Amino acid sequence: MRTFTLPQTDLHASNIILGLMRIAALEDEDIRTLVGTARDAGITFFDHADVYGGAPHVCERRFGDALRLSPAERESIVVQSKVGIRPGYFDFSKEHILSSVDESLSALRTDYLDVLLLHRPDALVEPEEVAAAFDALHAAGKVRHFGVSNHTPGQVELLKRSVHQPLVVNQVQLSIAHAPLIAAGVASNMAELDQSIDRDNGILDYSRLHDITLQAWSPFQKGFFGGVFLGDREDYAELNDVIDELAARYDVGPAAIAVAWITRHPARMQVVLGTTRPERVAESAAGSELPLTREEWYRLFTAAGYLVP
Repeated sequence: MRTFTLPQTDLHASNIILGLMRIAALEDEDIRTLVGTARDAGITFFDHADVYGGAPHVCERRFGDALRLSPAERESIVVQSKVGIRPGYFDFSKEHILSSVDESLSALRTDYLDVLLLHRPDALVEPEEVAAAFDALHAAGKVRHFGVSNHTPGQVELLKRSVHQPLVVNQVQLSIAHAPLIAAGVASNMAELDQSIDRDNGILDYSRLHDITLQAWSPFQKGFFGGVFLGDREDYAELNDVIDELAARYDVGPAAIAVAWITRHPARMQVVLGTTRPERVAESAAGSELPLTREEWYRLFTAAGYLVP
């Protein structure tokens, strides 16, 4: 498992993250098995959000109750959560951020979060309120580091005018089959090509320039929750052919190749796994440091339907 020090932090983390958004219905023993499998594979980073589970803090509570981490166990992992989504609207008010983090800490049975992310951009954001909340949480030792999720570079810059702590993470959707944040740059200046349209405002280059780690969520999705491309022979036959060929070459499962396509990128992104199947966690984790060649990486890229002009 490839590990690294998350830029702008003191956190030593795996480049594969286990996301816990689907554990609400699992038994305690199943949660322990899932997390144990991840730890055995070298995963040290665990991702939550206050909204996961269908009601506030459900999945966080299931995790906390199932694991009941000792202080030493807690120190050995990185726990990240998110705040800001409420039923029907987004809320980055100081009051909501502070109250939700307290509820997350209680649910997770921990005294601190290693990382807190603002989940989705709040159109009514007042950066001064975010800054006041972050200052209070940091001063109290409740949150060590901060970041965002699904934010554009401009939205990050707006927050940075007021927020005193570095924004160290931006969690965004990315897979071989859903890669506009990479594909637009490859087709830059191709005026008549839809791929050249920058829908992410240069988020990849901006993040690299500012030492913000991108975390890729839905690494097996073919669109915005449009289904999994692995095994999809109707829409992604060529891509699956190449994935299967490379999986055989490297003696890994197909999920490892899908993960490796992301981890191979020099931006040093992390991949967020959302599965509840321990065997899929183990298969995917094998892509952590798979040494795909440039030719192999671009073969996967073009097989997914992207153009290399």
